[in-house]
Formats: sequence, C-alpha cells, structure tokens
Amino acid sequence: MSDASVHTALRSDAPLVLVEAPAGCGKTHQGADYARDVAADRSNRLLILTHTHAACSVFAERTRGSGSRVEIRTIDSLIAHIATAYHLGLGLPADVPTWARRTPDGYRHVALRVAALLKRHPMIATALAKRYPVVICDEHQDCSGDQHALGMAMLDQGARLRVFADPVQRIFKETPLAGSTPAQDWVALTKQVHAFEELDTPHRWRSGCPDLGRWTLLARTALKNGGKIDLRNNLPASVSVVVAENQARRNMEYQLAPTDRRVIDAFTRSHASLLVLTRYNETARSLRAFFNRRLPLWEGHTRSALEKLVDAITAGNADCPKLAAAVVTFMNDIGKGFSPSAFGDRFEKEVREGCTTRSRGKPATIQELARFLLAEPDHRGVAKLLARLAELKQGDADFADIEMDHSREFWEAVRLGNFEDLEAGLAEITHRRTYGRPKPPDAAISTIHKAKGLECGNVVVMPCDSTTFPDREDARCLLYVAISRAKERLMLVVSRADPSPLFQL
Repeated sequence: MSDASVHTALRSDAPLVLVEAPAGCGKTHQGADYARDVAADRSNRLLILTHTHAACSVFAERTRGSGSRVEIRTIDSLIAHIATAYHLGLGLPADVPTWARRTPDGYRHVALRVAALLKRHPMIATALAKRYPVVICDEHQDCSGDQHALGMAMLDQGARLRVFADPVQRIFKETPLAGSTPAQDWVALTKQVHAFEELDTPHRWRSGCPDLGRWTLLARTALKNGGKIDLRNNLPASVSVVVAENQARRNMEYQLAPTDRRVIDAFTRSHASLLVLTRYNETARSLRAFFNRRLPLWEGHTRSALEKLVDAITAGNADCPKLAAAVVTFMNDIGKGFSPSAFGDRFEKEVREGCTTRSRGKPATIQELARFLLAEPDHRGVAKLLARLAELKQGDADFADIEMDHSREFWEAVRLGNFEDLEAGLAEITHRRTYGRPKPPDAAISTIHKAKGLECGNVVVMPCDSTTFPDREDARCLLYVAISRAKERLMLVVSRADPSPLFQL
C-alpha cells in the first residue's frame, strides 16, 4: 500500500473506503486533497466529520477556497443539528445543545436517540445523503457505536464514505449507555469495507527529522502489538530520555529536585516551538507552576469551568450566597490563589451578611467585590466582579498571587456580562470560539487529549510513570498520540522508582 493507492481508492466508485492512518503519515493531506477535488466539481457537496475542534481547524485551513461546497463540523454538532430538527419526536427541548450540556452524558444520550431515529425513519438519512453525497469521517476510531451508526445510515442511503482511522489513537473511549449501538469492531470493519488501504510513509518528519519519524512508527508497532518501547539503545539523536523522580507529595502534582530539572529547563527554554504534554488536567496545572508560569496552558475548545459557572448562576436564581460560592469554585477551577482560606471564605461571608461590617485594607476590598453581586445578583454582577478582580491582581499587592491559568476561560466569563441573556451569551461565545478556530501558543503545556490533532517542533512528555501510562489499551493509545506530536525533538521524562510498564529501560 502507498500514497498513490490511497489516492486512487479515495477517488474510486467504492461506496465505503477505509484508510488506516498512523499519525503524521499524510491523512489530513490525503483527506483535504480529496475534498478539494470533490468541491472542484460544483455539482458536488462534501461533509467532513471530525471529533475535535482542533481537527476542524486543520481541515478548514487545508481546504480554504472551497467555499460552501465543503462543510466541516464535529460529529456531535451534526447529531445535535439533527436532534434539534426532530426534537419533539425525540422528546427533547428545542435547545438541544444546552440540554446536552446540562445533562450527564448529554451528547451520548442525544446520539443514542438520533441513531434510533435514523433506524426508524431512513428517509431522514436519505435527505442527509442527498445533501452530502460524499462524507469524510476523520479519526473514526473514536466514534461511539451510535456515532458510527449515523455514518452507516448515510452510506445505506447512497452516500460515499471515506473513513480515516487509527486504532492506536483511540483516546476518547467511553462506556456505552444502556440501549446504545455496540461500538464498531475494527477488524470486522476492515473486512466489511469495499476498499481498505493503509498509509505508512512518515511525511510529518520528512523536512525535519526522518529518523524520529521512523522511530515513532516502530514505537507505534510495539504499542499496537502489546509490547514495550525500547529506550535502552538505538534511539535516534532526536529522542532524549531524562530519568527523574517526582518529589511532589500530592497526587497528580509534579515537582523535581533542582539537579533533576536542569536538563528539562534547558530544553524548554531553547525551543520556540514547544509542547509539554501530560495526561491529567491536575498534572497540567501543576506543571504550569513547575515552569514558574512562563508556559501557558493550551485550553483547547472546551470550557468545562465556564459551563459549570453558567449552570450555577442559572440554578442560583439571584441567590447571592449561591452565586458567591459559584465564583469561588470557578476561580479555583481556572487558577489558583482565590482559595477559601485566602479570599473565598471572607468573600462568601460578606455576601451572606450584606457587607454590613466596616472594614479596611484587604477586607474592605473583598467587600467591594461582594457588592457587585449584591447590586446585580446575576451573570452581569459576576462578570463585573471578575473584571475588577483582574484589575486588582495587576494593581493590588494583596491580590498579586491570584493566577488565572485558564485565562481565555476567565475572560469569556467576563464577556458573558455583555449579553442580556446568559444562555444566549454562552452560545454566542461558544460559536465565536468554534468558528474563530483558536490555535495554541507557540510554547504551551497541554493534556494529551487537547493536543490531539496538533503537531509541534519539540515535545516533552512528562511524567512517564506507571500512574500516567499503566499497561492498559487507553494508556498505550495516549502514549502514542503524545510521542507522535513531535516533528523535530522528543524528550521523555521517565521514572526508575515508578516506571511505566510501556517502556523498556
């Protein structure tokens, strides 16, 4: 199999073409090139379905100029769109995205209902297939059974499906809901398709470091086959291994002795294009402090703390103490320093008591913040409070230690105050973020999940221990996604005291 055979298969009359696509082997190039060819025939319209907004951004950039003949969206957004059109029959409110956001596993429940709807009423899938006669399904390994059923329903009604997937990058695996469609079996799917191809040329590294590309594919093979990545010998010069032991006492946090961190600091300071990748959000926050906050967090597209704040404001229903508690929670979700002991307890007390006690200094300033909620017990009061808090951080020594690690999320909460309706404001801000397609900073810290679909010149993966990468399928996939982001240099920070079983040291 080769690039040429994949190119030919995509343009064939085969209804269903499946391409196994390891990271960096030209999947996006092949998909975007095919999309442009389809769009060049003005009678055709093509839909690209992805799982992440990062992937949407990449495809949008690669298909620029194709206009409305190429539509790019996440599969969740398409499912929500269908559910909105048929919400009465599905027993859902008209605002399906808001319902899905507020409901535990909301989008999975919507996908389950939409899959059943298409099975009962195939004419809906027929309409979709007529609107989108060609569909590219990107990162299809992350599809749930119900999401997969959507594509198969369109295939059954005449659409041509071009599926790109890599079972070694399946990192968004979830427990299925009762009654949902079983997840697709990869081996069975390869036997059902009309054409199966595999990309195997490491294009991502062609202009940077070919040896790193070849090593990454060998590492993928080892992980796919249940083996270990051998770090003992034959490493390319572009891969460095640092042995360092985590000194942090709290779970998920990270700290090293000064002598152990010197080589890591030197590496991160010497490269302008840099991603520091880790598995857990808590560890990412800890690494922000580890690097003395000189590296920002890549926040991606999701805003879980902002959504939680919106829900709390709505549920609070002008109850000032509840709004105060929501603000304290939000500040601790997106940063540090506004803790209960430092600010939160006194802030909530002042809100409860109506700022009736005369105060001076820091307590008086906390009262100033509390009065925003007392004057406007809604999202506008919260927004004004947060904006003032940002000013205090810059100009008041008592507030200087407050950090907004998720700065974009913080300022989006402030912007909510510009809208009359809270839910409409959140929807508009989310819409702008989606179609603005934000890109990560040149140097940043990120979780592996949020880095999916990205690539970077230099990557540090830390910590590579048994907690982060145990011997489980999901950890194997996460490790492969992490190491395959690097185009030029890769640093692995490993532990001998608590080694990951996925490495041979």
